[in-house]
Amino acid sequence: MRGMTTATTSATGSDALVSQLGLADRVVDADALARSVARCAERNVVLPTFAQLADPSTIDPALVAGVGIDDADPRNLFRVHWYNSLGGGRATVPDHLVLPKELTGVDSPIIVAFGDRFPMITAHKVLAAYSCLAPRIVTGQFDPTRHRAIWPSTGNYARGGVAISTLMGARGVAVLPAGMSRERFEWLERWTSDPSDVVRTPGTESNVKEIYDACNEMQRDPSNFIFNQFCEFGNYLGHYEVTGRALSAVFDHVAASRPGLRLAAFTSATGSAGTIGAGDRLKERYGARIVAVEALECPTMLENGFGEHNIQGIGDKHIPLIHNVMNTDLVAAVSDRATDELDVLFNTDAGRDYLVRRRGLDAQLVSSLRHFGFSAICNVLAAIKTAKLLNLGPDDALITIATDGADLYPSERVKTLSRRFRDSFGEVEAAEVFSQHLACVDTDSMIDCTHRDRTRIFNLGYYTWVEQQGTPLEVFDARRSQSFWTGLRRYLPVWDGLIAEFNQRVAAARA
Repeated sequence: MRGMTTATTSATGSDALVSQLGLADRVVDADALARSVARCAERNVVLPTFAQLADPSTIDPALVAGVGIDDADPRNLFRVHWYNSLGGGRATVPDHLVLPKELTGVDSPIIVAFGDRFPMITAHKVLAAYSCLAPRIVTGQFDPTRHRAIWPSTGNYARGGVAISTLMGARGVAVLPAGMSRERFEWLERWTSDPSDVVRTPGTESNVKEIYDACNEMQRDPSNFIFNQFCEFGNYLGHYEVTGRALSAVFDHVAASRPGLRLAAFTSATGSAGTIGAGDRLKERYGARIVAVEALECPTMLENGFGEHNIQGIGDKHIPLIHNVMNTDLVAAVSDRATDELDVLFNTDAGRDYLVRRRGLDAQLVSSLRHFGFSAICNVLAAIKTAKLLNLGPDDALITIATDGADLYPSERVKTLSRRFRDSFGEVEAAEVFSQHLACVDTDSMIDCTHRDRTRIFNLGYYTWVEQQGTPLEVFDARRSQSFWTGLRRYLPVWDGLIAEFNQRVAAARA
């Protein structure tokens, strides 16, 4: 990878390419770096390494003592990992839930890691934002004294970007569709001081192209620095290292009490394709199959993309540049009607009462379902579909993540209750939702990928990235080879070394 990257950037002569992909392995602007050091010294900012976020036992707990998990305090950078408890303490194993057959209808245990333990935004996308910004700071690409950090997203990544920018002494701008949940915008109003720092683009979850268009317009101003999560390889690498290792710890913990348990699959809604990068690590270590998940109403991987959907957090109508398509094993599509209605089942008194009294589920487990947002429900349904398609048994575990929790969707729940249940949701409606969306999960709208399937899906990205966004063809095409992806990993220790040097300079400037 090192040779390929050096040759590519040299052949194009383009710092813009390095900027687009986030793959600098050296200081590219010493003056900008010096200004970043001064800004961080002024604001007492210390940056965690990726190794520390992957293994928080190496972080001194005293660093965050007295700091609230939602505080706009730079010390919360050391909480950008999977090992937080709900109150902001340190867990020995990432918080997770093992779903039983009584809920899922399959013998295979489905393990779900909770993303709402992450600081400030209660969603794991804050990790993606840090993974993109920190390497840019320590290589001198991003200058917080003159750049605005632009965070294009369908929701949580934009919030994570604003939070991380704030902690690192920079101004963050969220770019997201106007139709996203009201709770996202309410959070942004609290964390931004200028209304222009929230840019609303047309449409909803499926309208990623409109986000790109807005960013391309904003990029004409040299003070705007675009952090496009869909092509930021820091996003991929952060999840490969931090999320991949966290999920390994979760599975090992579960397997310790279940002799013979194997990890059969990892399911992840593709979104920006950052999180699914954790699957590369899980596949290498356990042989787990990687399942890419999308919305049935907008089946991009299945049927080349059309339509609209409301599974907030999974994007669509494009194939992200950072998706390792040629290492993806299955594709599963899930209906947004299912995610909307199961959200109501899990988060109303009538729904929870039905699950406990009529389905015999443990009350504590049912209470924990409030930590499932839309994409979490989508991921779980895809895991059920995968277990059925592959005929998995009780010794075959599946693992997935809950990107965020139900607290981000009350306004959407009101819409669902009004639109689909006429504001009346009782035991009968709860039974119908359970029967339709859990008891009768099928294996329709799935692909067990052949090489030809992967190639077709890979090629779908050509129009977006080469023709629209100007990515050099040789870079786009190099991603077909697994050597490209394994070669990326060399950046992690390089960035950690640069972070350590940066922190030393900050400490010296404060002395």
